[in-house]
Amino acid sequence: MSNILVGIYDEHRLIQEAFCHMLKEVSDVEVALSVNTGNLLIPELKTKLVHVLIMNIHNLNATYISLIKDIGEQFPKIKILVYSINESEDFIVKTIQSGSKGFLAKDSGMQDLIEAIYSLRNGFDYYSKSIASLLVKKYVGNLQTPELGITEDRVKTLSTREIEILKMWGNSMTNPEIAEKLFISVRTVESHKNHIMQKLNLKTTVDMLKFAIKNNIIDL
Repeated sequence: MSNILVGIYDEHRLIQEAFCHMLKEVSDVEVALSVNTGNLLIPELKTKLVHVLIMNIHNLNATYISLIKDIGEQFPKIKILVYSINESEDFIVKTIQSGSKGFLAKDSGMQDLIEAIYSLRNGFDYYSKSIASLLVKKYVGNLQTPELGITEDRVKTLSTREIEILKMWGNSMTNPEIAEKLFISVRTVESHKNHIMQKLNLKTTVDMLKFAIKNNIIDL
């Protein structure tokens, strides 16, 4: 399987280099692009193949919104992953509406970054746990997602292990914590979560959390 090609956009060179250094340790991820100026980002994307673009954004002004939208229009196959210390509801929702497919909050770790990259490359949206919980609590009735009510047949498509993992994840356990609890690898946990989303025809971790809540697998 070919490497996942990642682009990094960050105005702060130190953080930009930190992302590059961290991702060098991941065997099947390759940093194909790294820029710190918005004016250079789209020209560079025209010359280099990128699957997932990490953008470190603190204040979502009109320039950033336009940049995200332009990337989505010109490079529809690129999945944008936003990383930010700004966790206001308005900020998060606007990044999603602008076209980002993932969001990492300030409490995210290296494992969250890797999981986000894999999820986006596999066609799924990704939101770190704190962001997913916020979206579920505040926007459960407003986000444009399919109704995920109690459907016994859909729950029955999940294996006992998949329900077990969904319950643990929904109760705030991280992938490494789930892996240690079940004596399996982190990659196996990630694989199970992807299978859950495929079986239930879900596109985001927000949808997965909503499904688990509405089908009494977990409680808020």
